[in-house]
Amino acid sequence: MSDHEHHDHPDDDSVHEHDRPLSGPALRVKALESLLTEKGLVDPQALDELIDTYETRVGPRNGARVVARAWVDPAYRQRLLSDATAAIAEFDFIRRQGEDMVVLENTPKVRNMVVCTLCSCYPWPVLGLPPVWYKSAPYRARAVIDPRGVLQELGEEVAETVEVRVWDSTAELRYFVLPQRPAGTEGWTEEQLAEIVTRDAMIGVAPVKVPVKAPAEGRR
Repeated sequence: MSDHEHHDHPDDDSVHEHDRPLSGPALRVKALESLLTEKGLVDPQALDELIDTYETRVGPRNGARVVARAWVDPAYRQRLLSDATAAIAEFDFIRRQGEDMVVLENTPKVRNMVVCTLCSCYPWPVLGLPPVWYKSAPYRARAVIDPRGVLQELGEEVAETVEVRVWDSTAELRYFVLPQRPAGTEGWTEEQLAEIVTRDAMIGVAPVKVPVKAPAEGRR
């Protein structure tokens, strides 16, 4: 649970991290990017595509494979919950920003939600780059103060009978949510299950939903 000190923040949800003044390192990175772009050494569109790949596709796909394996293999699930770092390493996903991992299991009675109140500590090897909203000051503060309200704004009403636990990641320890397997996926292959696991579900801010149309391979 969170041991960090929390600070007051603007109530306006429209205030995002990118609206705030850049820090010294961020300014230098921006200046370097501008210079390289001006000299024709960097294509901004290619750079954006690269960032999008790691933010929304490559990284989250790693985590989705871990989740799907835990759903179909009880022995692996137990290893994942007892020693997440070692279990994830079975996929060779343990690298920088993910050396020490803890996996939190969602159940019908417990809902886990991950935040980093001080900055944006995040399990890169399994989730890729952190999304902008995860790094924003409003999310970092409100996730701890009013997690149910945040989940409601993101489109999910969590019943009062469900306990919501908020976990504060640090530079030393990163959290990763094992979401509940949705009903209607009985008999699906591990690959099919991995296709429906989203980044937001592994952060704990959304459930995994069964698509109207089953994954391409179809069911067994």
